[in-house]
Amino acid sequence: MADLRVNIAGVQFKNPVITASGTFGFGQEYARLYDISKLGGISCKGTTLHERPGNLPPRIAETPSGILNSVGLQNPGVDAFLKDDLPFLAQKDLVVIANIAGSQVEDYVESVRRLQGSKVDMIELNISCPNVKEGGASFGTSAKSVENITKQVKAVAEQPLMVKLTPNVTDITEMAAAAEAGGADAVSLINTLTGMKIDIRTRRPLLKNNTGGMSGPAVFPVALRMVWQVANRVKIPVVGMGGISKWEDAVEMLLAGATAIQIGTANFTDAYTPLKVIQGLNDYLDANGEKSVTDIIGKVQPW
Repeated sequence: MADLRVNIAGVQFKNPVITASGTFGFGQEYARLYDISKLGGISCKGTTLHERPGNLPPRIAETPSGILNSVGLQNPGVDAFLKDDLPFLAQKDLVVIANIAGSQVEDYVESVRRLQGSKVDMIELNISCPNVKEGGASFGTSAKSVENITKQVKAVAEQPLMVKLTPNVTDITEMAAAAEAGGADAVSLINTLTGMKIDIRTRRPLLKNNTGGMSGPAVFPVALRMVWQVANRVKIPVVGMGGISKWEDAVEMLLAGATAIQIGTANFTDAYTPLKVIQGLNDYLDANGEKSVTDIIGKVQPW
C-alpha cells in the first residue's frame, strides 16, 4: 500500500483525489452510495453571495465524449451553504473546499469573509464568471484582473486560497503567474472550454444560453497540456482537472506536475469513478515500486 497523502498549502489530503465543483453538489447525494470520507476532498458546488436560480433550460447537451452545460451557477447562496450544507460535510473525514463565484469583486470578498471561522478548509476561486463592472468579460481572461481579485480575496481569507483558471485564454501560464503574484496558495485547472451545439432541424442552439462549458474525456489532452505548462511556470501547487475519467488519466496529470486532481463529469457516468481512481493509483504505485504518490509528481520526461 503506497502512501497517497499530499499536502497543498499546509492542508493535508489523505489522497490526491478531489471531486470537482458543480458535479458533486455538497456531497449528500453521493454519500448515499458510498462513504465520501474515502475521498481526499470535495470542491463544493459553486457558491455565490446570494441565492441564484441558474439559467433557463435546456442547459445540458451531450457531445462526443463530453457534455456542454450552461447551468449558470444555480446555488442556495453562501449563508444557506454555511447553515444547511457545511455541517454535514464537517462530520466527514475529508478536505472541504468552498468554491466561490460572483459577478463583481466585492461579491467574492464578502462571500469569503462570511466563510471565516467556519469548517471550510480551503477556498477555490471560480474566476470564469463574467465581471459585470468590466463589460462582462471573465475575471480570468486578463492577467491584471486575475492578480487584482486574488489579492483582494486573499486579504480576507484565513484559509489557503486556490484560484481556478479558465482555459479560454491565449496563454494560461500568464494567468497562473498573475494568481501567484496576487498571493494565491495554489491554482486549479482547467475550467470548462466554451462550446456550442446546434439542432439542425430547428436551427436553434441546444442550450437556451446558446453556448456553454464543455467538459468530459474529450478535453483531457488540452487540460493535460495546460497543467504541464502551468506546473513549469509557477512555484505554487497545481491541481489538475479536465476530462479525468480513469486512474490512468490521474497518473498522467500527476506526472505532468499536478499535486492533486479533480474528477468532475465522470461522476455523472459512473458515481464510483473517484474510488476506482484511488484504487488504481495505489495499484500503479505498488506495481512500479513507488512508496509515495509524491514521488511521481512532475516526473514526466519530455523529449
